[in-house]
Amino acid sequence: MNWKRASIASLFAVPVILLFAYGMTQDPKDIPSPLPGREAPTFSLSVFAPGQPPLQRNVGDTIRLADMKGDVVVLNFWASWCLACRDEHTTLSEVARNYAGKPVHFYGVLYNDEPANGTNWIAEMGGQSYPSLNDPKARTAIDYGLYGVPETFFLDRNGRVAYKHTGPVPASVLARVIDSLMAVPATGAADASPAGPAGPAAAPKAGG
Repeated sequence: MNWKRASIASLFAVPVILLFAYGMTQDPKDIPSPLPGREAPTFSLSVFAPGQPPLQRNVGDTIRLADMKGDVVVLNFWASWCLACRDEHTTLSEVARNYAGKPVHFYGVLYNDEPANGTNWIAEMGGQSYPSLNDPKARTAIDYGLYGVPETFFLDRNGRVAYKHTGPVPASVLARVIDSLMAVPATGAADASPAGPAGPAAAPKAGG
């Protein structure tokens, strides 16, 4: 009877082992988001770190997503305690400065952190070209389905989420996604946005 019990146990164990083995081959950062292609969750957040000219905004200014319709928006969620955020900070700052004067807005959104810590971190990192926003109780992060930091969301000119990048975002991905979104007029961008396999959604994953 023992051999029968062992056989039955092995039948139940094999699927579990196979499932575990499959899970070990998957990138834990490769978490799909339901947002690309959908209207971006609206927000109204206060500036706590002003950025630098010409992208500077006054501390205390309220940034509303509704005011930016017609332009491309890049939202980077970050935190002072996030080690990986250090790897992308200089790249984000330099790329944002390169797009100054164009219909693109860069904003950092502080995640589960205190503005004072964020301000000190920015100073330690040598400054930041674009403003950062406070997100009390991570309400905006929750609306965007944030899994962790850093994560960067690209919004098209019609206010839809075109692409989400998990992990430190390379300059090549920033430029490719932004340029392709800028090339689509605001009217009808939701239908024509290059967010399919040949567009921003095909941008390489973190570390790719």
